[in-house]
Amino acid sequence: MVLPRFCAELIPALVFLLLLLYSPFTCLGIRSFPNNDVLTSSDLNALFGFSEAPDYRNGVDCPSVSPSPPDPVTSCDPSLVHVAMTLDSEYLRGSMAAVHSVLRHASCPEQVFFHFIAAEFDSVSPRVLSRLVHSIFPSLNFKVYIFREDTVINLISSSIRSALENPLNYARNYLGDILDPCVNRVIYLDSDLVLVDDILKLWEVKISEGRIIGAPEYCHANFTKYFNENFWSDPGLSRVFGSRRNPCYFNTGVMVMDLGKWREGHFREKIENWMEVQRKKRIYELGSLPPFLLVFGGNVEPIDHRWNQHGLGGDNVAGSCRALHPGPVSLLHWSGKGKPWARLDEKNPCPLDYLWEPYDLYKGKVKVQHPERQEQQQFGYFW
Repeated sequence: MVLPRFCAELIPALVFLLLLLYSPFTCLGIRSFPNNDVLTSSDLNALFGFSEAPDYRNGVDCPSVSPSPPDPVTSCDPSLVHVAMTLDSEYLRGSMAAVHSVLRHASCPEQVFFHFIAAEFDSVSPRVLSRLVHSIFPSLNFKVYIFREDTVINLISSSIRSALENPLNYARNYLGDILDPCVNRVIYLDSDLVLVDDILKLWEVKISEGRIIGAPEYCHANFTKYFNENFWSDPGLSRVFGSRRNPCYFNTGVMVMDLGKWREGHFREKIENWMEVQRKKRIYELGSLPPFLLVFGGNVEPIDHRWNQHGLGGDNVAGSCRALHPGPVSLLHWSGKGKPWARLDEKNPCPLDYLWEPYDLYKGKVKVQHPERQEQQQFGYFW
């Protein structure tokens, strides 16, 4: 049977549409930048208020990246350091500062490949966000993936702070499905942080056999407070920690993840199972953190605390100023309600917010008069 020409042309489009609708982890990668669009890179920067970052290049001792310019680097290059971050209009300023800090302190910046996860229905489309990133970092190796929010929206329960209910907060659960199959290891970073050290040092952290993720652990924290009475009063639920030795709190904003083991162990499904329990019994009040604690608490590769000086945004209610934890610092993390760019714009910054400011590429920022810089002696910074 010979189909009419218009039918033959329509079938591939219908097949693609069906795949998109019925494959929950279909993510479209955006990486091309056509020159025939109405908006140029300068137009985009002017529209969003960002300036172009310095062009950070490899030193002579760095390994060569294949293929050679002008061909784009693919994510399957074995010499790459993979970094995954979410990308949205609300936290865009923070994300660009984080990327800037990574490149600025990297010994081999061209070895770093960024995987940005963008929401399907963001007020700024993923394609526009992709072109904006390229206009700010013209030589950056990156790919933008469109995250289908309906993948997780029906699993999300209300949280102590509405920002924690954003579906993108759960994108880290799906990195094994979203990223290219050849990517077997990735560093996940939140958007409200800056690095002040070489990311290669974090990339080279060894993850022991039987462990899936590495992160700084905080065993002095009261682990029990992350779950409510509904959880601890149910022996069938609370026994999940019974066979684990000393489960500790860890912050999911900085993780080294073995995606090969993650996929093999079906850890996305294990996290989703706990989210289903939460929907039925409400066993915690926070957003995307508790399911990670339930699945990995007590079985995390401990990483030096210098790689997540977290909590600089205060708690989830007040967002008050905080000092650094004792010891050296490689990464500053404004987890909590207060964000440095917001406090700087409001002319009410915390002392440590000034350490974020040098990485800010937003040109529309409000100039704040700096106080006397005595905080370095006070906190003993090591960079």
